[in-house]
Amino acid sequence: MTQPTMSHPPPTVSLPVHLVAGLQDALLMAMTDLQRLEGLLDHATANLLDRFGSANRTLGQYEGEHAGELAPVRQALHQAVTELQFHDMATQLIVHTGKVLQSCAWRLAEEAMEPEEDEQPMELDPMPERPSPVTQSEMDAGSVELF
Repeated sequence: MTQPTMSHPPPTVSLPVHLVAGLQDALLMAMTDLQRLEGLLDHATANLLDRFGSANRTLGQYEGEHAGELAPVRQALHQAVTELQFHDMATQLIVHTGKVLQSCAWRLAEEAMEPEEDEQPMELDPMPERPSPVTQSEMDAGSVELF
C-alpha cells in the first residue's frame, strides 16, 4: 500500500533586512567594478590595436628590400593581434558575471523586502542559463580565428 505524498513547503531562511540590503549593495558594487574593468580592457585593447597597426604600416615602408627579414616580425605581429581576442573572451565573461550579480541582487531584494503600496513589481531579467559563455580557459588551447 502506498502512502499519500504530502507536499511540504520549501525550507526558508529569515534574514534581517539590513543584512540583505548590505549584500545587495555589495553585489551591485561588484557589478559596477566589473563594468569599469570592461571599460579598461576596451581602452587597452584599442590602444594595442592602434599600435600594432602603426607598426605594421611602418614595416610596409621597408617591405621591398627587407621582405625576407621582416616576415618573422609580421608573423609575430599577426600572432599578437590574434591573441588580443583574449579581450573578447574576457568581455564576455565580465558581461555574463555582471548579469548573474544583477539578477542575484534584484532577486534578493524582491524576496526579502516588502514592496511599497504604489510600487510596481519589477520585471527581472532571467538568470543566465549557461554557466559561462566562454569555454576556452587559456589562449594556447584550441584555435582562435581573427575576425
